[in-house]
Formats: sequence, structure tokens, C-alpha cells
Amino acid sequence: MAFTNNILVCTPLECETEEEMVGSMEIAKAEGADLVELCVDSMSFSHISEVKKLIQRRTLPAIVSYRLKSSRTSGKGDNKFLCLQVLRLALEVDVEFVEMDYEVASDITGMAECLYGRVNSRIIVSSYVNGGKPSTEKLGHLIACMQSTGADVIKLVIDVDYITDLAPVFQMLTHCQVPLIVIAAGSRGLISQLLGPKFGGFLVYGSLECKSIPGLPTILSIKHIYKLEHLNADTKVFGLISNPVGHSKGPILHNPAFRHTGYNGIYVPMLVDDIKDFFQTYTGTDFAGFSVGIPHKEAAVRCCDEVHPLAKSIGAVNTIVRRPIDGKLIGYNTDCEASITAIEDALRDRRFLNGEASNTSPIAGKTFVVVGAGGAGRALAFGAKSRGARVVIFNRNYERAKALADAVSGEALPYECLERFSPEKDMILANASAIGMEPNSDQTPVSKDALRAYGLVFDAVYTPRNTRLLQEAAEIGATVVSGVEMFIRQALGQFRLFTGGLAPEDFMRKLVLEQF
Repeated sequence: MAFTNNILVCTPLECETEEEMVGSMEIAKAEGADLVELCVDSMSFSHISEVKKLIQRRTLPAIVSYRLKSSRTSGKGDNKFLCLQVLRLALEVDVEFVEMDYEVASDITGMAECLYGRVNSRIIVSSYVNGGKPSTEKLGHLIACMQSTGADVIKLVIDVDYITDLAPVFQMLTHCQVPLIVIAAGSRGLISQLLGPKFGGFLVYGSLECKSIPGLPTILSIKHIYKLEHLNADTKVFGLISNPVGHSKGPILHNPAFRHTGYNGIYVPMLVDDIKDFFQTYTGTDFAGFSVGIPHKEAAVRCCDEVHPLAKSIGAVNTIVRRPIDGKLIGYNTDCEASITAIEDALRDRRFLNGEASNTSPIAGKTFVVVGAGGAGRALAFGAKSRGARVVIFNRNYERAKALADAVSGEALPYECLERFSPEKDMILANASAIGMEPNSDQTPVSKDALRAYGLVFDAVYTPRNTRLLQEAAEIGATVVSGVEMFIRQALGQFRLFTGGLAPEDFMRKLVLEQF
């Protein structure tokens, strides 16, 4: 078998008919898969000859598998007999890989027959691991037992409840003596595929664009965003710590920027439930830096060994870098300057068009209304205060609004008053909440009529790029600033901190504007 790069990208195909299997195989090939797993247990077939025909029609190298225990095989009579029939057939036609359950491989007679009868096929022995967090000891013992079957490749499919459950998996990938595949099911297991090649995984599983599978990156993202063939043991890991995390555009920005500058790094989404537990688990210098998103920006402050004075005063961290010399976590906030300078530049552009000019901040003296008192809200409030604005905070939880207002010598008002708040014209409105974020893009924090009190409206939400809030603000004539602009600026700051060098600003800006 000859493959074009040093990692194999495989997609599992679960289809009911031969024609659907062949059609899906063509899609996988077009999207860039190196091989496919033909999950024969998902098929409805009346005779084994139909399976032979499917295998012979393959247009990509293949893994032929048949699960003994699955919802699809429970009503198929003598399931083990049928499984052995399929696997023997696959070996007879010399398919590239034949995958069998550990239960089947443990049958010495059956396994000996498979090993003796094959020509070029390689045997994958797989096991499904569930029942709580897998320990290094448990996984090590299981792998040793599976290795004793004579397997060429070992495959573990693991249920994980938290992203921290994956730490033993990476240890196993690094130290296993035979080629190892690990799939961690669910969205919290995504990094098991994206980081697998770094730690020595045998292949990466990806899903078809039209049929996404939780926990598996799409083939197209593997090929065009992450480009996992560039990973090696020295690759530094960066990522977004957030919950939810699926909306993040960070990977489409940071990964091409790493390659553009020649920096050996990868940036991945990390769905984290408990940020403290995350940092207590992933302590190695391989995990070099992190963006911090909702809802972890305030808790991140307490996870850092040192915090930059600006981030400390704000009380929110959106960037963490692990210092190479001692492994300490250093916290920063790039949201503040990113959002405030984006708003200032938009106001200066408006003043310039009106023939006005001033060296002072155009925010100075204005009423600056912040919706949301989380990490982004804190960054905006402190930034506006530093520029001399009158800061007013609205938040569904009034106590949080009051605490933030006190910290910036501002004012907090009950959330219900936001719609009627109009003490003056030409105010600034900054939405720092998640209202309007996909999939709830039909929502907005303020009605169109209430927006008439504002001269500029900023929305930290950037998915979608043009939120309902911004659309309606533009319609009534306000200057609008998209969260995309804040995203670009804060990402440039993060990239400089991640790499210790300059960020390719023109390249990154062009990339974002093309992708959003």
C-alpha cells in the first residue's frame, strides 16, 4: 500500500446497501480520505457474495469490519458465525485491513486460521472500552492482552465523559509497542483524532462533510485546516478552552498562520467542563498555550501562576501561555484592547468623514452601555473606563452587573430597564453576552426602536458575522462594529504571545475576512 503522506485518514461508512456504500466511498475519496472502513454489520445483505462484490468494487484501500455487539447485528441470528464468514472472505480477497473484535481474536483457533490464511491483509484487533475514566493501568493491561493475539494493529474505542479522560490515551499512544488507533467517542473526544499523529497514533478517523459524527473532525478540515501530516512529536499544542466550542473560528485562523510563519504548532477546539481540572491534568510543556472562552474567562484567573496586571484588574483572562523555562501558566487579556480599539477606530472614521479631528479617545465622555458581565463584558467595561467613558452595565443577574459596575466606578441597572434606557443620544452599545449567537441568531438584546439612542453598536458575537443586532442598528443609521474585528485583533495579540514573535497581520486579516 502506498499513501501520499505519513498519516492515514480513514472514514467509517455505515450504510444499508452496497450502492450506498460505494456512493459514500466516492464522496470520501473526493474529500481526501486515504482509506475507508466498510462497516459490514450495518448492511442488509441476503448472501455473503454481496459483501464480496462490495469489497471488489472498492475505490479506496479499506478496512473491513463486522461488529459482534451492535444494535445493527442484534437480530441477525448466529452473529459470530456471520462475523467469521465476513472476515474470512475479506482475507480471501486480500483486503488491506481486516478488523475483528477482541472477543473474536481471543478465539485461538479462529485467530490462528486468520493469521495463517492471509497474504497481504493486516489484522486490526479492536475493543470497546466504557465504564468510567480509563486508567493508564487498565488501558495498558488491555493493550497487552490484545497484543498477545498476534494483532498487527490495535484499536480502542473509548467513551469519555470529560476531555481530561483523554490524558491516559495520549500516554498509551506514545508508549505502545504496536501500531495503535484510539477513537474517543463524542465531542469531548475530538482532540483524540486531531492530536493522535503527534503522539504516534496509527491513523486518524474523519467524517464526511454531509454526515458529521460527534468526536470526529471532517475529512476536509483534516486536509485543509489542520493538515495533520505536518504534526510530529515536537509540535506544540494550542487550543480554545470553552463550552460550547463548536462555533470557534480559531482553528481556521491560527493553524494556517502557524504554517505561514513556519511555527511548529497546532490549534484545536477543547470542550472543557472544569478548567481547574483541565490544567491539573494537562501539565506537560507540549500543551503550550490556550485561548479561553465562555464561560471560563474569570475562573481562568485563578488557574494561572502569574497574571498580567491588565488582566488582573479586569478579573478575566482570555489567553494563557505556558512559560517554557518553568512550565508556569501566565494569564493575559487581549480582548480589552481588541474591542476598545475597534470601537475607537470606527468612531474616528466617522469623525473624519464629518471633518472632525481630535487626539483624545472618541469614547471619552460618552455613555458606554455594556450588556453582559462575563469575561468579555469585563474587558469592555474596563477598557471604556480607561478611556474616560461613563460605563453602565446591564446583566440578567443584577448582582454580577453591580459587582462589575463597582469595579469600574460605573453604574448598574436592572436588565428590564435596558429597553427604556435613553438618557442621551449618540451613546455606545456593546453586546458582550451570547444573545444572537448561532444557533439563536434570531435573537437580539435590544429592540430596533430602542437602538435609536445609540450612535455606535458593537457586538462581540461573531457567529454569525452580521448579527440581527448589527443589521437593525445599521438600518436605523448607527455605526456598527462586528465582533469579527474584535476577533481578528485579539487573535493577533494571542498569536504574538503563543509564538513569542510577530503575527502576520495582513495574512491573518485576509484569512478571517475570507472565511467568515
